[in-house]
Amino acid sequence: MLIGYARVSTRDQETDLQLDALHRAGVTEIYEEKASSVGTRPQLRRCLAALRPGDIFVIYKLDRVARSLPDLLSILAQIKAAGALVKSLTEPLDTTTAMGSFVIQILGAVAELERGIIRERSIAGQQAARDRGNLPGRTRALSADAEAEVVKLYATGNYTQNNLAKLFGVSDSVIKRAIYRDRTPGHSSLR
Repeated sequence: MLIGYARVSTRDQETDLQLDALHRAGVTEIYEEKASSVGTRPQLRRCLAALRPGDIFVIYKLDRVARSLPDLLSILAQIKAAGALVKSLTEPLDTTTAMGSFVIQILGAVAELERGIIRERSIAGQQAARDRGNLPGRTRALSADAEAEVVKLYATGNYTQNNLAKLFGVSDSVIKRAIYRDRTPGHSSLR
């Protein structure tokens, strides 16, 4: 039996491309989820538990299943223990041979390397922005002086966070963060 799995990382994304490809390949039982690969992925767990000897675990692409090479190897071991095989619709994968298993491990390592490079580039870009004086995140709604005034007024006990939010024309969250920053050592009063 062909058993498929489709995943996208966020609720804003759609699995349509993967589902269409799985249906074209003749897969009738498909487990689908919208979740980061870092999370628990309950549908993947259900899919793997449903595999029986002779089944073929069909995926659109390897990176839809595993977050790292150790994760991939663990998933492949579960599939093998179930007596099932793996087929990727976009990559030449065939786990019935030693060479096919080797190719899967190489592709998993390449995917992990690619994620690492993207992460390094993101961190380098953020550091370059900081070096130019651009701090990450949104600009604070209150100036440092206004935050100091909020903290001072709150400390008197005459104002609630909600009262201060209305007084300064900001949300309760802005007031809560200003008070938190004042009470937490090492927190910058600047953005």
